[in-house]
Amino acid sequence: MNLDTRNPAGRRNPAGGGKRTGPCPHRADGYSSGVSSEQNPAPDHADTAEAGAAGRPRRLTYAAVLAGLEGVALGAGGLWVLVLGLTGSPDDRQQAVTLGVTLAVLALLPLLAARGLLLRRSWSRGPAVITQIMALPIAYNLLKADSMAIPAGIALAVVAVAALILLVNGETTRALGIKGPGRAE
Repeated sequence: MNLDTRNPAGRRNPAGGGKRTGPCPHRADGYSSGVSSEQNPAPDHADTAEAGAAGRPRRLTYAAVLAGLEGVALGAGGLWVLVLGLTGSPDDRQQAVTLGVTLAVLALLPLLAARGLLLRRSWSRGPAVITQIMALPIAYNLLKADSMAIPAGIALAVVAVAALILLVNGETTRALGIKGPGRAE
């Protein structure tokens, strides 16, 4: 029994069953579905990245950099707390490890927002703004401390306020394609 379902042109019959069919008379290449036998070249990602960077406003780039720096700092702080919790002698090892893992995972939010801002994705402004709003009370608590945390509080407050100003700027909003209320055209 012959199970070969190829037609005389060497193509398989989509219906199967050994029934042979010839090439499609309607198309020059014999494909009835309109599929081309030519391969499309892969897009050059360097050109795409350069074009995206050329059309991106500097304010949006600066906001993305600030969000990325916050994400890196948060991730580094989380890993530092995690390592100290595992290798040091904290009061409560489980609490230290949990805090370290939580901070490391929370670092993903500003990092993903920064990537989205660089790629001009409109969804990325929300997580970036939320990150800045969450940073403000943390900066306030660091400023109230009587320790070396005061400079960190100042730096965090400056970065959070600057990033918020950059994120709500009209140029940034237009670059992300976000329309204001009543402008859903």
